[in-house]
Amino acid sequence: MGRVEKYLMERLEERGALHMALVDPARMNGKEARKVAECAERAGSSAIMVGGSIGVSEAMVDEVVLSVKDATSLPVILFPGSPTGLSRYADAVWFLSVLNSTNPYFIIIGQVQGAPIVKRYGLETLPLAYLILGKGGTVGFISQARLIPYDKPEIAVAYSLAAQYMGFKFLYLEGGSGGEPVPPTLIRAVDENVEIPIITGGGIRTPELARRAVEAGADIIVTGTLVEEADDVYVRLRAVISAIEQAAQRRARRNL
Repeated sequence: MGRVEKYLMERLEERGALHMALVDPARMNGKEARKVAECAERAGSSAIMVGGSIGVSEAMVDEVVLSVKDATSLPVILFPGSPTGLSRYADAVWFLSVLNSTNPYFIIIGQVQGAPIVKRYGLETLPLAYLILGKGGTVGFISQARLIPYDKPEIAVAYSLAAQYMGFKFLYLEGGSGGEPVPPTLIRAVDENVEIPIITGGGIRTPELARRAVEAGADIIVTGTLVEEADDVYVRLRAVISAIEQAAQRRARRNL
């Protein structure tokens, strides 16, 4: 187990559920990313994710990662849409496979292209099964995913079990940036069937939506659009993270 994975698992054990802020280098420069990272750390985020599904170059990622690392002590985890989303300056990378893509590139070929770069840069890898659901948003279109309908939780469960049995250490349920978040009923169905940590993101803009996701079984909540659009990033993030913390405490008491 690498340093970042150990940190995440220990923090999950301690807190019950975590928040991560997602910074898209195609939408933020280094200065803007620095401000978000500072606010996220003060608000209680556990890590900063850096990545985007379109219009991202390695130089852009490097600029954002360096700015974030200069502003915060939180680990920086890459969330690449392709090998151009890698940076030698990050702490770790979600080494992800879009399991429900119809294009082998997003399942394994892109990973084959990126693997030698990851090794050369010495990045810690966090094996992540990535499932795109609902309307999917930009990432669903770019990844050519066969989108899993929200009213078919049994399909999401089957994919999630397959991911666990294949050895993935984390599972990401993605609703698509700016879209409708993954419903609690679907998160709960997956949580009742798998043991690996569940990450969810896409459309989570309010404390109430974050609370529902955690109470349903999500372990890590990712917000991206919220940090891009909020006038007061710290206030918005603190409200969301507070809701995550409270929901995690209620879930822990329920499971005693």
